[in-house]
Amino acid sequence: MRKISVWLIALMLLVSLVGCTGAGKTDQPNDNQAQAEQNDQKAVSALVIDFGTKLSMVSLQAPADTVKKSIQENYGSYVSPGLMEKWIKYPLQAPGRLTSSPWPDRIEILSTSRVSPDSYEVKGEVIEITSQEKASGGAATKYPITLQVKKLDERWLINDVVMNRPQANNDTLSYVNTQYGFSFSLPESWKGYAIVNDEWKGLSIGDSAVLETGPMISIRHPGWTSEKPRQDIPIMIFTVQQWDSLQSGKYHIGAAPIGPSELARNARYVFALPARYNFAFPAGYEEVEKILAGKPLKMLE
Repeated sequence: MRKISVWLIALMLLVSLVGCTGAGKTDQPNDNQAQAEQNDQKAVSALVIDFGTKLSMVSLQAPADTVKKSIQENYGSYVSPGLMEKWIKYPLQAPGRLTSSPWPDRIEILSTSRVSPDSYEVKGEVIEITSQEKASGGAATKYPITLQVKKLDERWLINDVVMNRPQANNDTLSYVNTQYGFSFSLPESWKGYAIVNDEWKGLSIGDSAVLETGPMISIRHPGWTSEKPRQDIPIMIFTVQQWDSLQSGKYHIGAAPIGPSELARNARYVFALPARYNFAFPAGYEEVEKILAGKPLKMLE
């Protein structure tokens, strides 16, 4: 019996050692995967930060041929061929320097998220500075930027960029939206405006079920407060198909007897003003009517 007990103990120890060894082998691939993902995230962040240092090198106010050449020279090693082709065709959709001062100095990353095995979404802010901030630090202005980074031929490259940037132009200010491809001119008195993102809903004629939805972007005056709200400039965005369906009466928006009015359109989207957007006549509604009369919404294409 003593011999059997010794063999039994030895067998149990052997099983225990084999189990520990197996567990170690199972953990190794997980460790390697975590390290690989960490390396990818570092590479993506470094790419975006390096790209941000090139923004001031591209003057978007230069002659068209000069802008295109500058985009190729400064952004060529950072972006995908598809995005480069888009920016060469529509240079004002590319990031860059719009004025002599302030100018884009860098991109500060707020978050980096993996969206698929070979792509990341990076959200951040473009920091613009003047000579004062260059000497003392800080930011003169900042605006949001979202970059899609994709692995192509074993290289991480920026595959898409969406920005909401203010654009100064003589005595006017422009809100530029590269996601939907339009700009909106504003008086200089609107400097410091805010963008409020909302959603419109299209309801069925019979039971008011929601049939369609889409974005609505409101430009808000810098003097707006919750105690003393001012008139926003709301812009509804429809796909061309959604707009055609609305015009043919397949759904309606709100209780107003008339529908939204078209401001402008491009090949993919229709931009419209909501019906009775100023029905409460808040402060500043006359100024907004004057701005809209000047047809301020322009296509970037």
